[in-house]
Amino acid sequence: MMRAIIIEDEVPALENLLYTFKQVNLSIEVVTVLPTVKEAIAYFETHAGNADIIFSDVQLTDGLSFRIFEAVPIKTPVVFITGYDQFMLEAFEHNGIDYLLKPIDAAELEKALVKYQMLQKHFSASNEQAMAKLLQSYSPRRRSRLLVKKGFETVPLPLEDIVLFYLDKRIVYVVDKSSNKYIIDKTLTELSAELDEITFFRANRQYIVNIDYIKSYRLYERVKLQVNLTLPDIKHFIVVSQDMAPLFKQWMGEG
Repeated sequence: MMRAIIIEDEVPALENLLYTFKQVNLSIEVVTVLPTVKEAIAYFETHAGNADIIFSDVQLTDGLSFRIFEAVPIKTPVVFITGYDQFMLEAFEHNGIDYLLKPIDAAELEKALVKYQMLQKHFSASNEQAMAKLLQSYSPRRRSRLLVKKGFETVPLPLEDIVLFYLDKRIVYVVDKSSNKYIIDKTLTELSAELDEITFFRANRQYIVNIDYIKSYRLYERVKLQVNLTLPDIKHFIVVSQDMAPLFKQWMGEG
């Protein structure tokens, strides 16, 4: 029987996860359910190794669950669960072996468990180096540049020079710090999964912005945020949705 710890603060999401366990005929003992970052840190400080696997939501009432794994040394593999795909890179830096989007699909959960079982066969408590190597093999590598197109040319563009990505009529464009515009053969969703989430943020369905080129932001329509960029000749009107506004403020370091 697999012993699991669940980090989740929403009752419907917890019920959905437990129901999905039954769908995949998973024999599991839930050791405990931790609803907040604060409670999880306190728990793991004294119960660091009493589970085989952790299922953790990313967004909790008092912050992102990544703070738990930064505060306490935890070696247990983690399956992260969230409603957004922008945290994927950070998830794989915190013992993440898989990243599931809500609502959880039974087939995707089963794949995550197969991955866990594969890892389990290749490492043990006495072979931490092998474990780290395997976890790294499942982690996406950070990019330092992207290949973009300018006319008939393909250009390697450093990520640090990119101000924003935007979608217009099903084409994704890239704008650099010199206001040059390029085309990239990737969707914004694909880019969100590849880019460093510390630097880039998916503001809405149309835009991904670079934190290094944000001049300011302000309230818009009371519950949204309007983002102003440092380059004056970039005329894009970027609005962060009501749902994403709290995450954007957190990403910017507010609170």
